Parts: sequence; structure tokens; C-alpha cells
Amino acid sequence: MTGSSTSGVGAGRRVLAAASAGGHFKQLVRLVDRLPVVDEVIWLTYDSGLSHDLLAAAGREEDRLVHAPYAAPRDLLNLARNARVARRLLREYDVDLAVSTGAGIAVAVLPLARAKGVRAAFIESATRAQGPSLSGRILQRVPGVELYSQNPGYGGRWRDAGSVHDEFEPGTARPITRLSRVVVSLGTIRPYGFRRLLEQLVRILPSDAHVLWQTGATDTSGLSIEARETVPGPELEAAIGQADVVVAHAGTGTALTAFELGRCPVLVPRRAAADEHVDDHQAVTAQALAGRQLAVHAEVDDLSTELLLAAARRSVIRRDMVPDLQI
Repeated sequence: MTGSSTSGVGAGRRVLAAASAGGHFKQLVRLVDRLPVVDEVIWLTYDSGLSHDLLAAAGREEDRLVHAPYAAPRDLLNLARNARVARRLLREYDVDLAVSTGAGIAVAVLPLARAKGVRAAFIESATRAQGPSLSGRILQRVPGVELYSQNPGYGGRWRDAGSVHDEFEPGTARPITRLSRVVVSLGTIRPYGFRRLLEQLVRILPSDAHVLWQTGATDTSGLSIEARETVPGPELEAAIGQADVVVAHAGTGTALTAFELGRCPVLVPRRAAADEHVDDHQAVTAQALAGRQLAVHAEVDDLSTELLLAAARRSVIRRDMVPDLQI
């Protein structure tokens, strides 16, 4: 959906949009579509195999897409390489706005943009419901970088921009009586695995259910599943559209895809104590989306067949109208 206002970002005819792969990039694609009067976008992200599919699904397959070296969380060496790519793009293109939803790539791109006199905006991930990420806290120290949140209450220099989740609301009940088709998605974040979730699902899912297992970096040795590290976007979307229920880590990317296809996902947060992520922000994300009645939040040990069936009977629909992004 493209806005019609001519204020704010509307003055920027060419945008450099940078985000890491997965949920950060999916959020950015959706949010850029709500910026008013943008003529051209140059995208910068990591080559996870999904970026082309996300842009094509948004009708942006003709946009310029540039891949930077993958930088794991807090990977300073590859963030420096990201900065070199960003510096080249800022030389090649007369950019009016640089915008990012994180994570670390935002720190590589936005200060460079400001140094060149380009308007720079950081939109914190919707997963950060209680305060900014490390990238957001770093960018707070950079003069001139505009700071926006998708959740209220940050204070200070932070302003509310609206959220990717504003596009959705709870739908009507679905007549599901058994779990025949299931999608399990752990995202593509490296190097973190989420074996605890897989082991629990192997125990509780019906033996005759057809399950698509997208397992990312998780070690699946010894598990009787047909694990796939990544699944092409169109295939994953088709599977979710046919699924009775979607079970995922509490990242934004898979959740948004589930919402788009009418599903109320079961979101299970990774935990830092189990070396599944850098912190516990996914628990806050799952709680926030459950509060909107768009998802079911469950810890690994809470999962049961009955809980999955209850989630399968719920649905999500798009709102008729979504406002322009407020930046």
C-alpha cells in the first residue's frame, strides 16, 4: 500500500533502504510501501535467498537490489564490509533518504548517510516492544539520525512511526478438527539454533501430519524429520496458505507471512540462556502479538496438540485502511 501524502518522506524521491535478511528486511519492504511519494528505492541486504522473493511479492522486482556480506549479530568485521558497500552506493546514487529497520547493518549505513548530508531514519524493529535494540542504542549517539519506534513508550528522541502489525486484526473462527498440515519455521538467523522447539514438536505433532520443517542453523541430527535450512519464499508461502497451523520462533518475518495468509501463528521465543539468541526480546514480541490477538504465545514446554489446535481455529485478516508511515 502506498501513501498519498506529500509531507515528510514525500520530499525524498530516491531511497536507500537497508536491513539484514529475514524479518528485518520483510518489515522494511512493508514499511517502505507506506512511505508517501517515493519514486525509486535501492535495497541493501544480505543474500539469504529470500530477498528477491520478498521484493517480487511487493511488486518491486524491478528495483535495484544489492547484497552485502552477511554479518552475524555483533560481527564488527563484516559490518565494516557492509559500510564499504553502503559508501559506494551513496557515491553512485543521489539519495534523499537512507532508512533501515536494523539490525547491525543500520549502524553501518545510517551514520555514513548523515555524514554526506542525507536524511537518515532508523525504524526500530517491531520485535522491540520494550525499548531499543543494541543497534538502536548505538544510533541514539549519532547526531542527526532520526529515531522511530513501532511500539509506544520509548521516550527521549524516539517518535512513534506506526507498526507493520497495524495492517492486521483478528478474523473469524476456522473449522479445524485435526492437524493435517503444519509449517514449522525457525527463520534464517545464524549461528543460533532452536533444537528445543524441534524436539518438543516431534513429541506432540500427529505422526500422520504433513510437516514442512524450515530449520535454519539448528542442528537436526538424530531427529526423524525432513529438515531444510531454507525454503524459497513462494514455496513457504504456499505451504503456510495450506497449513492448519504455523509454529515459528518469535521473529517478525514468519509472523508477518502467516498474518498475510490468514493464519494465527504459534510463536515460541528463543531464549538467551539456552544460547538461542543474543537476548530474550522474542518473548516480548510474542507477548505483544498475543496481546493484539494476532498470535498465540507459548514457551517450549507449554506446547501441546490441544494448544496447536486452538491456534489453528483462529484467523487473521487485513484491515481495510492503513495510514501512511508517520516519519
